[in-house]
Amino acid sequence: MRAGVATLVIIGSIAALVALGITDHVLPATDPRTLSVRPWVAARAMGITAYLMLGLQIAAGLLLSHPRNTSEWRKTKQVFPWHEMLTVFTWAFLALHVVLLAIDSYANVGIVGALVPGFSGYRPIPVGLGSVALYALIFTAATAKWTRLLPAGWWLKVHRFGVVTFLMAWVHAVLAGSDGAALTPLYLATGVPILAGTAHRWWTARTRPQRAVPALAGHAVPAITTANTVPNTVPNRRLTPVAVPVEES
Repeated sequence: MRAGVATLVIIGSIAALVALGITDHVLPATDPRTLSVRPWVAARAMGITAYLMLGLQIAAGLLLSHPRNTSEWRKTKQVFPWHEMLTVFTWAFLALHVVLLAIDSYANVGIVGALVPGFSGYRPIPVGLGSVALYALIFTAATAKWTRLLPAGWWLKVHRFGVVTFLMAWVHAVLAGSDGAALTPLYLATGVPILAGTAHRWWTARTRPQRAVPALAGHAVPAITTANTVPNTVPNRRLTPVAVPVEES
């Protein structure tokens, strides 16, 4: 799923309509005070939804980048479209979360407080951490879309920073929300599996045995060949790849 500007606008509009409908149903405007807190409640709901979408997105990314996926699971074709779609929905709900907090006087965050870390009138440190996570997410998404702007081999290293972004979003969600204590089971149920998956991926990559690479005449021979080549194993000679024709099925 390649999401352009039009797709993002459509999804964002749908998310906004859903948010307004749910807010009106949960908190009907029966009195002035209820009406004043509705934007804050909607912003909080959008933030939690964006957090959940981000968690699923990171989980899909961990599966895609896991060493065993390329050799055993082979789920890239099935999982990658979901990874992209989750990215779009994460941005849609995240944008609504930031905008509602920025324009809502009850939240006491303000436009500057939502965009500049440490300038929020409400819990400046946790809110500021959320702003940093927002910019880190923008950086991760931009480098994923325009990979050619990075030096060779840097894209994956930068993209793995998404786990750190999720960790910052997790701390922001726990500390910034007034209902953080009540939602502790939710944060544990989502944060612990992400950390466990990250650790498992790192440990598998670290302990995975490397394929032996023979060396003849002082030159290393590549151990990985393409699907249509096999090494020539004539004794006492340098190994060279030999093309093998493959019949089309």
